[in-house]
Amino acid sequence: MFSLALALLSAPVSTEIALPAQPAPLHGTLLAPDAPTAVAVILPGSGPTDRDGNSPMGVAASTYRLLAEGLAAQGIATVRIDKRGIAASAAAGPAEADLRFDAYVADARAWAALAAERSGRPCAWLIGHSEGALVALKAAQGDEKICGLVLLSGAGRPAGAVIREQLASLPEPMKTQAFAALTELEAGRTVVDTPPALAALFRPSVQPYLISWLPLDPAALLAAYDGPVFIGQGTTDLQVTVADAQALAAADPRATLKLWDGVNHVLKTAPADRAANLATYADPALPLAPGVPEDVGTFIRAYEEH
Repeated sequence: MFSLALALLSAPVSTEIALPAQPAPLHGTLLAPDAPTAVAVILPGSGPTDRDGNSPMGVAASTYRLLAEGLAAQGIATVRIDKRGIAASAAAGPAEADLRFDAYVADARAWAALAAERSGRPCAWLIGHSEGALVALKAAQGDEKICGLVLLSGAGRPAGAVIREQLASLPEPMKTQAFAALTELEAGRTVVDTPPALAALFRPSVQPYLISWLPLDPAALLAAYDGPVFIGQGTTDLQVTVADAQALAAADPRATLKLWDGVNHVLKTAPADRAANLATYADPALPLAPGVPEDVGTFIRAYEEH
């Protein structure tokens, strides 16, 4: 009975927090154990991904909530966020044509400052997952409120290279048209003549965002960063490859690289078989793969204890 009461007393506290922003506040959840040894902001991946790591696009893995809980058990507080335009932060979202990658970068820096303030720490870590890893890399440049970076399932190449790889199996002439459109967007020019079948990727309203995003090179950003870095990557990730993680690690020889065998993009144990792998994306009851939160927490705590 005593041990149960002690466990209840020491349970981390979950608090809804708001970040002042225009045109409306941004919203997130602070999960804090007693006297946290560190605090981290978890930055979501692309698309309509919410603070827990879920999306109306069929993702219900609750990856970020599970990661936050795993870190709280190690004494690390986290702020997980609904990014601008998503879920509780929907009112802060601009029209699609007005969205730029740097808006996410500015928000990440502001969240880091707020997280440090709310937890009484001098700085906050950024944990970026998928596209969030690139946001973290850009946000950390020259920002003293950011302790270091944890990059999970993040691309190691510019987005254009990854997209070309994904579109390589398109039939002609669609592939040539798509590659030509990408080249124009990378050069900062909008395009009109795009394949109708690829409207979801190249629609006019999203092109300004693509122009702001495509030139970014994650490996170059990492090479320019001098803080502590942890790179975590699963070997059965269907979206980002081990080669991406190795490219990031090559850009910063001091970085810690951890490859998780049999772990997929949402950081759960999964086979290489596509259907079985994707089934884990819709299972919030499935825990994170063994070692994932522990490895991240061990890395952060090692630096905090220096």
